[in-house]
Amino acid sequence: MTAERAAAAAAEQAAQRGSARDEAMRAGSSQEDFVQAGGAHTGSPRPRSAARQPAAGPTRRWLTGDRVLWVIVFVLATVSVLVVYSSTAKMAYDAHTMRSTAHFLRQQLLILFFSLGVMVIVQRMNSRFYHAAARWVYYASVLLTMAVYFIGATTNGAARWIPIGPIQFQPSEALKVATVLFLAAQLAARQTKIDRIRIVPSWRFWTWRTDREQRRIWAEGTYPILLPVLVACAVILPAHTSSSALLFLATWVMMLIGRVRSRELFKLFGWAVAAFLLLMTLNLGRSETAEGRFSTWVRLWVLPQDHKPLDLLTDTERSMIAIRNGGILGEGAGQSAMRVEMIHPESDYAFAFFVEEYGMLLAVALMMLYLWIFFRAIEIFRRCGTAFPGLLVLGLALLITCQALLHVMVTVNLIPETGQTLPLISRGGSSTLFTAVALGMILSVSRQNDEQSHDRPKGESLYER
Repeated sequence: MTAERAAAAAAEQAAQRGSARDEAMRAGSSQEDFVQAGGAHTGSPRPRSAARQPAAGPTRRWLTGDRVLWVIVFVLATVSVLVVYSSTAKMAYDAHTMRSTAHFLRQQLLILFFSLGVMVIVQRMNSRFYHAAARWVYYASVLLTMAVYFIGATTNGAARWIPIGPIQFQPSEALKVATVLFLAAQLAARQTKIDRIRIVPSWRFWTWRTDREQRRIWAEGTYPILLPVLVACAVILPAHTSSSALLFLATWVMMLIGRVRSRELFKLFGWAVAAFLLLMTLNLGRSETAEGRFSTWVRLWVLPQDHKPLDLLTDTERSMIAIRNGGILGEGAGQSAMRVEMIHPESDYAFAFFVEEYGMLLAVALMMLYLWIFFRAIEIFRRCGTAFPGLLVLGLALLITCQALLHVMVTVNLIPETGQTLPLISRGGSSTLFTAVALGMILSVSRQNDEQSHDRPKGESLYER
């Protein structure tokens, strides 16, 4: 009887464990539930359906970050192909070049594919890598830009390119991005005391070494924050005055956003104006070229230009004729007449050429895309919560948007000729490449906002007081 009772109890317990196991499996429970139900004690194997089920994980996407920015980039790249293919007809049928329009199209496609590939790589990196590399990238860019004046190729009286085999590299484009990167790191590291730091020393330079207060200003503000900007602008200035001014403007706004004292910034702006006038007076750098362009711009506004022969027209006047020819709807793709008359319709006057072929309506939409880049950058900045990535995003967006606006303002004669290209559209490898790098950094910060993977070091919040 005892053996029979034991056998009956064992059978009852086995039946209970089997019933619990079946209920757990029917309910879709995990292996842990299955073990708790008694499966481990009976030696029962893991269900085959559970063994075959793959582990869930995040889907890997190559194009991460702000999707609106990606759409804008691809639209601008498409417009670039159209503009370069049509505007290079003058160069293609020149007897000296012996090249077809297909040659310049292939060249531009190669530049775009390479630049977009670099942008994909850059946007996969985290902003902590940019922060660590900021100082060395800045130093290398300064040295390369200075090397241009000794080993660089000179075109139109300006040394801007370093020849590397069949291509020419313009390091000043890299220096603009590197300066914004370095300044963002410097401002971010001083957010807890930035509103108490002075960055502009006294004009009495003989007191810089003897006066204790002046030494403190140099140590806390001038050397780490202001001097890198001034060095970069000074290095770029002899070859490209407008790029130097563009960089100064973008970094000035960065310092304003980074909570540098307003009094210091207005003092800095006054010193910059005084320095520019001094350069013009002493005829240093390309001041003679800048003065000639300014005089031409003034004459176009104050003197009548009626009955002027076509061969005496400036490029700005020809660009305005192109805009007038385009009207509201444009002449149509490939139907530009002024591309033969303008010297650089594929680069310096790409916007005027676009208006002539595609009309003012599409041209306004094109301008809105550049403004949209800046507005998207503001949205990314608001979501950062820490200073370095936020300042980096706004500084890079300012470079791109301001360069586009300067280009457009030249074509309609609102400002003197600058030689600034239209970002991602004008023909030019260095400009396109480093615009793509800047956009890749912006997209990287946007991706980290989505992942919430930003480092949050103490004292680097823009909202701390």
